[in-house]
Amino acid sequence: MSQKNSNKKIVAFIGLGNMGGGMAPNLVRAGFQVHAFDLSAPALALAESQGCSPYSSAKEAVQGADFIISMLPNGDIVEAVYIDGPEALLNSISPSALIIDCSTVASASSIRLAKSALEKGIKAIDAPVSGGVAAAAAGTLAFMCGGEKGAYQSALPVLNAMGKNIFLAGAAGAGQIAKICNNMLLAVHMTGTAEALQLGVDNGLDPKTLSDIMIKSSGCNWTVEKYNPYPGVMEGVPASNNYEGGFMVDLMLKDLGLAQQAALASQSATPMGAAARNLFNLHKHSGGENKGGKDFSSILDLYRRD
Repeated sequence: MSQKNSNKKIVAFIGLGNMGGGMAPNLVRAGFQVHAFDLSAPALALAESQGCSPYSSAKEAVQGADFIISMLPNGDIVEAVYIDGPEALLNSISPSALIIDCSTVASASSIRLAKSALEKGIKAIDAPVSGGVAAAAAGTLAFMCGGEKGAYQSALPVLNAMGKNIFLAGAAGAGQIAKICNNMLLAVHMTGTAEALQLGVDNGLDPKTLSDIMIKSSGCNWTVEKYNPYPGVMEGVPASNNYEGGFMVDLMLKDLGLAQQAALASQSATPMGAAARNLFNLHKHSGGENKGGKDFSSILDLYRRD
């Protein structure tokens, strides 16, 4: 373990998966001292090779930290790590520190974390991200934050080291609502783009030519322009790498499930969001294999005849 460098602010980074593994090194490059922890030994070793200091437990990593960033799979894990677990981090974090939870979870989990932290004199914000693995590595993520304005402003030096667009959506939990609304729309765009591209191909069009037409026409959207789902149309996207890397189908299904939970709670009508969730679930189990680990743009396979 490394000793604190008095000239550097310390960031404890908990969770070094596809997203966190790209985010943490950007903090090192920005001049922060990063205390890293993950249950995966290879992920921790990779972070160490990029300048992070590895720790054997989250409890040890947060000692003396000025900021705590977490990127965890779901709300149950977030609540266990911070509040309910045998080594709940809220018992070890300094009152002067700021918690920045970048996990995508139900807003209720973020609200509970913020309230539980405040009871111990600790400030916390939710700051889920958008942009994918490439943006995490490039430091160009969008952060959608929920929390008290002063805490948000304190978080900006850290968030700016990892992102390009930083927003305060509202009070605690608001960042999560913004994130699930964004991802629901993303899912709708991706299913529609895949459907339209395959319709064109089935009728004799080249997918690259059709994509070029769409980009300059009223059908243009992020999925056709920046993350095209048709193999061979665009370099550097999962569709041209057997749908490996990127944002997994399982994670999209999780976010769409959170969107439907929020819709039920607010009695909102989300028929296209519900349809997208059903389509991704159908895709995950289609073809006799579990496609949950594939990138979500692989939804195109649901429409292909081959």
